[in-house]
Amino acid sequence: MATLAHSSSRPVTGSDGRPRGSVRHLGPNWYAAVMGTAIVANAGATLPVHSGVLRSAYEAVWALSAVLLAVLLAARAAHWVRHTDQARAHLLDPAVAPFHGCLAMALLAVGGGTLAVGKDVIGLSPAVAVDSVLWVAGTVTGLAAAAAVPYLMVTRHRIDVGSASPAWLLPIVAPMVSAAIGPGLIPHLPAGQWREALLLGCYGMFGLSLLTVLAMLPLVLSRLIHHGPLPLAATPALVLVLGPLGQSTTAVGNLANAAPAAGSAYSGAMTAFAVLYGVPVMGFALLWLLLSAALVARAFRGGMRFSMTWWAFTFPVGTCVTGAAGLAGHTGLVLYDWLTVGLYLLLVAGWLTAFVYTARGLVRGTLLAPPASAAASTATATATATATATST
Repeated sequence: MATLAHSSSRPVTGSDGRPRGSVRHLGPNWYAAVMGTAIVANAGATLPVHSGVLRSAYEAVWALSAVLLAVLLAARAAHWVRHTDQARAHLLDPAVAPFHGCLAMALLAVGGGTLAVGKDVIGLSPAVAVDSVLWVAGTVTGLAAAAAVPYLMVTRHRIDVGSASPAWLLPIVAPMVSAAIGPGLIPHLPAGQWREALLLGCYGMFGLSLLTVLAMLPLVLSRLIHHGPLPLAATPALVLVLGPLGQSTTAVGNLANAAPAAGSAYSGAMTAFAVLYGVPVMGFALLWLLLSAALVARAFRGGMRFSMTWWAFTFPVGTCVTGAAGLAGHTGLVLYDWLTVGLYLLLVAGWLTAFVYTARGLVRGTLLAPPASAAASTATATATATATATST
């Protein structure tokens, strides 16, 4: 079963009794913290409520997400260089491999936030340049993950019957994030072919991701119906299903907004499609939100403790905020404005909780410590080797 990280296992302690962590145990799932932080700023910029204080808060959160991305890129590079065996093992582990899609979405989220929020800090031209670089890097990485991870699932992974996980959606939803962020760059491209190509290219990635999600989502629902709730630590991952739902609604809305600037002959049809697609999908997203909330509450009653899976409470919910904001703009209904604000409050609550517990885990050294079982095996092997050497 895939989770966003090791569950809260007992940390390994050093000679001073303090927990020890290592970049060796820094998996690709950590990019979820970047995604979850960036979406707080990005979604905030779409709210119907505006003030200088809120704008400053969004800018601070965007800056934090950019710093987190830079730190994690460096740490993950060190992971690949110093612990290549572990990095390769992550690719071959069906519980970890899907999270390689998080890198793409982290790049895209920070890039989109740079143009939506950061432009007031660094200027429009630098913001466009940063977003362009991160969008290209995130799109290439996302397309690679969307192809490579399913390939590994078919050829190298050994997946038990009934073990479908919402995390399987992560690599295949990355191109949908590209489709949602890309339209922001269209007005900054030369008029004509460049704009039209990006518009339709984003529509292509929307379709690529959507059709794959439609093939994968029934497996997740079937697993729940036939095999019962997920393990406690993995239960928050159910919220990941909101990602492709909210992000696809956001994508069609943003593409409809960008179509006139691209000079597209399909602008009217795209606007109509944004509403006809977005309204029912947002309805299903709200239904899934209620279902996952009930199962998460059940897991809390069962004793669920903090793990990095809690970051699932952030980015997927944020995509529903941006999706609802797009529907508010296209329909003019105040109902969607209220929905946008309500979902955003839920997003902020989830982000604050995940952020505080993650910071505390890093300070205590528990989140980067090896699993207790692995530590115990290592200790046993070391003791056996020492005893053998002594006896000889």
